[in-house]
Amino acid sequence: MRVSGGNVKGARLKTLSKRSVRPTTSVARQAIFSLLANRTNKWHYVLDLYAGSGALGIEALSRGAEWVDFVDSKKSCCNLIKNNLERIGGLEWAHVYCCSVNRALNFLSKSFHVFLLNK
Repeated sequence: MRVSGGNVKGARLKTLSKRSVRPTTSVARQAIFSLLANRTNKWHYVLDLYAGSGALGIEALSRGAEWVDFVDSKKSCCNLIKNNLERIGGLEWAHVYCCSVNRALNFLSKSFHVFLLNK
């Protein structure tokens, strides 16, 4: 899987070898971010819930988001997101929370411009 747009367009992202997580397709990611770009230019702080491989949040970083918080309850997904962030040099613009979405929503107090939810 590759980042479909932005400053790290074409960067390869790893996915889990099992079918337990199905990454959002490139076409879907392009559609989502095309809609966002046409609607607003204010989507600096992004929350990626049920993040899986982190593809949506990483796409947001590539396309100009200043910060992304990733949330997933699976340790394998959290490790994968960190690995993918390291691949694109995005570790300093993101944080990965390895906990349930309900728990994360109870302690995350930041104001987010965009919520990405892929369950």
